Amino acid sequence: GVRGYRSVADIPDPVDLAVVCVPAAVVLETVEAVLDAGVRAVCVISAGFAEVGSEGEERQNSLLGLIRAHGARLLGPNCLGISSAAVRLNATFASRAAPPGNIGFSSQSGALGLALLEATESRGLGLSAFVSIGNKADVSSNDLLEWWEDDPATEIVLLYLESFGNPRRFASLARRVARTKPV
Repeated sequence: GVRGYRSVADIPDPVDLAVVCVPAAVVLETVEAVLDAGVRAVCVISAGFAEVGSEGEERQNSLLGLIRAHGARLLGPNCLGISSAAVRLNATFASRAAPPGNIGFSSQSGALGLALLEATESRGLGLSAFVSIGNKADVSSNDLLEWWEDDPATEIVLLYLESFGNPRRFASLARRVARTKPV
């Protein structure tokens, strides 16, 4: 009952999000195809980027350049994906979506994110959204803090971070968000 297409260009409806899960060597051509089709939000689950050394870092820089040239946003690469209770989206490779709730959760670690997603239901927790940021080439924890600050479905923000791209900005945002929602 789910429609399938040979190419994103063949899809007659607007596409909000492309989730890319192909070998790293073909990610750029795949992303270029979805951008050319008008998609402006891309989640790259594929690994093989900055986390693997200089060749991967070059590939990641090329990917980010392509994204920026099209005015799009990139989640990842090398991430677990994204889920949102508000639109019943589970674009992760978790076995099932977390139950809906009031926690916005982001993890730079896919393994920790997967573990938390698996444990939510048994602990009586629910998520408004889960975002795995992976290498965070574009979308960062700072972007997510700003998003969750204005999201009425999110009452608590939970972050697992391994690094900060802009620590001062993060500290400022976290203080501001924490005035109305625990971080």
